[in-house]
Amino acid sequence: MFSLTSLLRDLPLYLLSLPVLLMAFSVHEAAHGYVAYKLGDPTARSLGRLTLNPAKHIDPIGFICMMLFKIGWAKPVPINTRYFKNPKRDMALSGAAGPLSNLSLAIVHLLLLRIVMFFITPFFVVEAKQAFFGLTGSAITGEIYKASLGFTAVSIVIYLLYLGIIMNISLAIFNLIPIPPFDGSRIFYAFLPPKLYFGVMKYERIIMLVMMVLFFIGFLDAPLSWLLSNIANGLFFVTGMDQGDTAGVLNTMIIYLRQLLTLNFS
Repeated sequence: MFSLTSLLRDLPLYLLSLPVLLMAFSVHEAAHGYVAYKLGDPTARSLGRLTLNPAKHIDPIGFICMMLFKIGWAKPVPINTRYFKNPKRDMALSGAAGPLSNLSLAIVHLLLLRIVMFFITPFFVVEAKQAFFGLTGSAITGEIYKASLGFTAVSIVIYLLYLGIIMNISLAIFNLIPIPPFDGSRIFYAFLPPKLYFGVMKYERIIMLVMMVLFFIGFLDAPLSWLLSNIANGLFFVTGMDQGDTAGVLNTMIIYLRQLLTLNFS
């Protein structure tokens, strides 16, 4: 639920996450337009949407909702199915391009994070342990623990890469829901027989409204969080970042930066 206090408290973290969020939205929408263009639809290209420039893709209302409610959207890339040779199939392919691009971007961030952790872990093991006890003590005393400048700077890089993984996986999961207005509905429609397809399309707007209400009241928070957690944990397990000194340094840096950039109004 939206709270002005929580928004102000987490404002520095929101501002830090902006580059990651803008990149995720831009890659997602550009991927839709690029695949549609390759399948014969020049609409997105003619409107200048085959770009990673965030200004071309951001929907002001959707962006504000993302900041306030953590549920938002970008400006949809227009697609004209009349240019497609096989409208249902090609619409499904262009729809799948967005979530797949976010999954690909999440993997890129994951690999970069693994490389960075490989090099920095030996240098920050000792300080990470000190920071862990410092954070534990500050939680009791209410004081803000401050690590060295080097630890803080690297923590920012680690946190941004971590956000790149989590945000892109979240967008992919969110958009693969097989119900309008999400991209998953385009994939789902490709497997429906014509009669059932047109029957569903008649009620698409009603379905969209119901889904948005369910999201805003938090009805789908638990299953989506479960999916995100399991996918992210699986990726960290595969790359070996869920155990040992690597996990200790990684988790401590994330916790430290969150505490450092969280404003205290008490």
